[in-house]
Amino acid sequence: MPTKKELLQRPIQHLDLKQHNVVPLVDAMSHMAYSARDTARAANIYDMMLRDTDCGVILCLAGSLISAGLQKIFVDLIRNNMVDAVVSTGANIVDQDFFEALGFNHYIAGDEYKYGAGDADLRELMIDRIYDTFIDEEELRTRRTYPSFVPPSPTAPPASASSPTSTPARATRTSRSTPPRTSTKSPSSRSPTPPPASS
Repeated sequence: MPTKKELLQRPIQHLDLKQHNVVPLVDAMSHMAYSARDTARAANIYDMMLRDTDCGVILCLAGSLISAGLQKIFVDLIRNNMVDAVVSTGANIVDQDFFEALGFNHYIAGDEYKYGAGDADLRELMIDRIYDTFIDEEELRTRRTYPSFVPPSPTAPPASASSPTSTPARATRTSRSTPPRTSTKSPSSRSPTPPPASS
């Protein structure tokens, strides 16, 4: 049986979408079938939502997303004002994102583990498994005080009671001069067919 150190060697690498131009690929999927065409249609709907300054965008997170390597995508969406609100399960926020903010990692599990055949051995080693991903159970149980990992806040004069402390997200959204996606198609040609009315 491999040791714990041998099993926890390959950290999950979070996808940095800024390093890839996926627009042509997703656009090409509109001429395919099944989930590929659904993906292209979803991208077009999201594109329309971003162009519509009266449309609120709510990012809903469920499932094991941060441990799967999607953390940077969510960070970029928020930093670029591409969502107005986030609704998430506690697992994504606490057990995964917060966990990594403490300096811990999720790890790639070998294919032989992802269907549960080695779970008894993993339990003995105090390794938790999320399908094909490992977590060190001892790190999950580590207790650290909140102030020890929070970066110091930037120095700024205190806001007066008469002035707002922040600019509303919608005001920032309306100031964006260029759409987030780039494509050779015109905006009108990218508009999806409205979904059928539910009966």
